[in-house]
Amino acid sequence: MKPSDHMQPFGTVDGELRVGGIPLSRLAARVGSTPFFAYDRAVLDARVATLRAMLPKQIELSFAMKANPMPAMVQYLARRLERIDVASGPEMLTALNTEIRPSRVSFAGPGKTAAEIRQAVAAGVIIEMESITEFERVITAGDSLGVTPTVALRVNPDFAVKGSGMRMGGGSQQFGIDAEEVPAVLREYASAGVEMLGFHVFAGSQNLSAGVIAEAQRRTVDLVTDLAAHLTTELRYLNLGGGFGIPYTDRDQPLDLALVAGNLQELVEGPIAERFPRASPVIELGRYLVGECGVYVTKVIDRKASRGTTFLIVDGGMHHQLAASGNFGQAIRRNYPLILGTKADSPPTETVTVVGCLCTPLDLLGDHVDMPPASVDDLVVIFQAGAYGLTASPTAFLGHPAPAEVFV
Repeated sequence: MKPSDHMQPFGTVDGELRVGGIPLSRLAARVGSTPFFAYDRAVLDARVATLRAMLPKQIELSFAMKANPMPAMVQYLARRLERIDVASGPEMLTALNTEIRPSRVSFAGPGKTAAEIRQAVAAGVIIEMESITEFERVITAGDSLGVTPTVALRVNPDFAVKGSGMRMGGGSQQFGIDAEEVPAVLREYASAGVEMLGFHVFAGSQNLSAGVIAEAQRRTVDLVTDLAAHLTTELRYLNLGGGFGIPYTDRDQPLDLALVAGNLQELVEGPIAERFPRASPVIELGRYLVGECGVYVTKVIDRKASRGTTFLIVDGGMHHQLAASGNFGQAIRRNYPLILGTKADSPPTETVTVVGCLCTPLDLLGDHVDMPPASVDDLVVIFQAGAYGLTASPTAFLGHPAPAEVFV
């Protein structure tokens, strides 16, 4: 997909990109400084509406807050989705400050501390346990508080998902309890004094192959069917994970959501309804929900030529948008979609390399990008910045100020 394709959900006005209906230069003046992240609620609403229209009505949507924990974003999505998934104590507190009930907040991720688990037990959050140690900490917290913990088991499946940006299941993993160990764990802790709801299986993230995602979902349902036979109560919670990807580079093709939805319809109406009539099937999405609603805006502060290459030096960089620099999971670095936002409708007439203001050659945002002629104070826009941007970046590096975030 070309950068112009990524512009379309936002639109232009008087030759400038607009975000939240506001021309970029006016938005920058309103924010007061660059760099900044801007999240367009209309683009976000359109993504939620598409998911609602295409996915089976039985599917409950959970927002994986790790993708973007901005409180305004979380509050907004909490009014539109059924669940929130968190991965730390601070994220849990953010979720508990929304209108979503604690029983619809799930707490996943390895390395949960005893204090975090105690907080989750006290609040009534679903704890997705990833190890025997966590199971023991949950039991201790429940006994100490006089509360029955609500739990599920995170399962490391016995299959891997091809084509994921990050593989989080199959083989040896820090995530979840190995599938072959689950029956013994359930027997060992059958009378542990917890309310066991079911299972969470998340095999991989950032996958653009609908066929691979559909196969993983089918295999997950079969795996959970085998494991549910070892539960002492009826399965009521079935988190199928997510992994829906978004296109970042020219070679990426958008996910065929219709194919994924059709497969889910067959599963929900078939084996899930037959085997788990009381289960709430959950799809957990982060990047797919919020990734495309966000842009990162940074200002040109210098322009220089060096042995045939024209560099645009901007006041942002990898300390805010690590992923765009290629240092967040890319095996081969490719440019994120990037435009000159203040001249969005102008034809590209020069090739430039866009770099940040850090003292490292890793601070590369756009390598040999075709653009209109750029001047100092023009605004460069990086798309697909709504997920794993600010909080996934080394913001303290070199002590530059943190960027603003606005929800428009």
